[in-house]
Amino acid sequence: LKTKKMKTPLVELPLGATEDRVCGTLDVESALQSGSKAFSPGLLARANRGILYIDEVNLLDDSLVDVVLDSAAMGVNTVEREGISITHPASFIMIGSGNPEEGELRPQLLDRFGLYVEIRTVSDPDSRLELVLNRTAYDKDPRGYYETAREEQENLKRKLAKARELVREATVARDLRVKVSTVCSLLDIDGIRGDMVVNRAAKAYAAYDGRTEVTQEDIGRVVGLCLGHRTRKDPLDPLGGLTKVNAVFRRVFEDNLTYEEVQGKKEKQQKLQEEKKQKEEENKDASDRSGLKPGQWRGLK
Repeated sequence: LKTKKMKTPLVELPLGATEDRVCGTLDVESALQSGSKAFSPGLLARANRGILYIDEVNLLDDSLVDVVLDSAAMGVNTVEREGISITHPASFIMIGSGNPEEGELRPQLLDRFGLYVEIRTVSDPDSRLELVLNRTAYDKDPRGYYETAREEQENLKRKLAKARELVREATVARDLRVKVSTVCSLLDIDGIRGDMVVNRAAKAYAAYDGRTEVTQEDIGRVVGLCLGHRTRKDPLDPLGGLTKVNAVFRRVFEDNLTYEEVQGKKEKQQKLQEEKKQKEEENKDASDRSGLKPGQWRGLK
């Protein structure tokens, strides 16, 4: 097969896109001119071996999100319509962004994203000033700004290219894999996608750092990004997703506790809380009846 080098495509999926535009459909122009059926590729075909960016993914229609996530998981897109049956490669890196205040993704869809990053406004004055100055310099002279950042960007490109080759040789020890699965079990993560993503992300981080052996520190750097959005949200639980993940990680990796030991401590803590609550109710009931003779009714409060 003939091959050629090209830049990695970056395709943006607009918020108002239709399913035909995303998946592809019948080429109407070819059908009218020649009377033959032809396939018109969609955005998924254009994003093959590239990056698909979805802005405001939480506002995207659920049917489109299902189609995109299925293609991202399987690496192919199948189109069945107007007498056309075609399957084409659709292997891409999917990046989505959105504001949770405008609406959240369904848990089933959120689980399909490998990593979850929460971006907040920079509060450090020096960092904010640096951002403002960089933006001002870019607005005045875009080409000049590119030149000042060229060396740094080239070094980053070389480091990423080396990491992509090195990640194939990266390995995770069995004891670390067992601990990762223990963390996922204690967090009640559905399925094994969370286990797989943590292992893959830890390999990628180690390769980026120029190593082929994953360490406990590598897993600690990525476990919150991989599992924070997969934890079940309980309105009565004071711990948030990321805080809860880090707490369980410390118990398993730093304290070297097993699944049974952590569960035993959890059950013991729950039992103590129930006993404390029951004792408080008994004390309250006793204080309410203090000063009354046997059989005397205090009356309505």
